[in-house]
Amino acid sequence: MRRSLVTPEGVDLGIVLAEASPRAAAFVIDAIIMLVTIVFVAIVIIIGVVRYGATAGEPMAIAFLLFFFLLRNFYFILFEAGRRAATPGKRLNNLRVISRDGSGLSIDQIIARNLMREIEVFLPLTLLATRAANGTADTLMTLFGLGWALLFTFFPLFNRDRLRIGDLLAGTAVIHAPRRRLLDDLVAVAPPQVARFHFTDAQFDAYGISELQRLEQVLREPNDDACWIVARAIENRIGWTGNLHDPRAFLWAYYEGLRAHLEREVLFGVRRADKNAG
Repeated sequence: MRRSLVTPEGVDLGIVLAEASPRAAAFVIDAIIMLVTIVFVAIVIIIGVVRYGATAGEPMAIAFLLFFFLLRNFYFILFEAGRRAATPGKRLNNLRVISRDGSGLSIDQIIARNLMREIEVFLPLTLLATRAANGTADTLMTLFGLGWALLFTFFPLFNRDRLRIGDLLAGTAVIHAPRRRLLDDLVAVAPPQVARFHFTDAQFDAYGISELQRLEQVLREPNDDACWIVARAIENRIGWTGNLHDPRAFLWAYYEGLRAHLEREVLFGVRRADKNAG
């Protein structure tokens, strides 16, 4: 399951795609979390109906259906749009979502891959549940709904990269990502040699959040060749003219300064997504 992942800077980070079993386990955990949340909200609504009478039943039922729709769609989107790009289920199984082209994961990709889950799983199951509740579910409809859900559920088993339909359309993949030090610890363990590197704000303006994330990945990997490639790319882009004899210290210094620079910009309402942002 090892694959090559080349960033736009030409660095091969190397990834390990997630197997089907941990992905299934992650989904089960997330489903349990959502189920517990739904049961809690349902209990609150029942208590509200008992307290305020039957007249409150209809608006509360509508509110519950709306909540259920938002939960099953935006639960995955909100968690995967975070810094860790993973739901609680994925984090417990050491998984995360990435962009297959090596660039930063965009919100459009996250939305696309997760809205497809509505078509893949939730739509047929919801249709079956509705038909069953109304007493109109027949054998043909039941088989069709279950076949639809099972086809998309087991689709990752029939392609070498274990991709869902949502991953294929969004250009994403789920990888094995063992737990590592937190982002703050990366700066805390920086070598003392970084103090001799100095950069200007104009040099930090050359990159954005996406490049900062990829630079962090490079620093976390013991790959000296990747450090040289990235250091040379940054050196050429920002016009740095110092002596580049220690690429890892150079990258560490630039990472620390770039992160602080981007954090200051965010405080003033500027969020530079990547090096192409104005």
